[in-house]
Amino acid sequence: MIVTDWIHVFAGFFILLSLALGVEASPIFVSKYWLWFTAFVGANLFQFGFSGFCPLGIILRKLGVPEERGASCCGK
Repeated sequence: MIVTDWIHVFAGFFILLSLALGVEASPIFVSKYWLWFTAFVGANLFQFGFSGFCPLGIILRKLGVPEERGASCCGK
């Protein structure tokens, strides 16, 4: 997986988690204020689409995650 794949995975996970913690119908509801975290992640994805800047992307690159798919990557 490449950097943008991991960014989508992390964003999706945090959106689902914050919704589960912020929606009253959820069995693991904590507080409605968790919905602010959902908005924060969505806003970051929005600005990433325009600017290409993402703090998680910087961290992933420093950890050695590739930015492009290699030619030997099973046709993906």
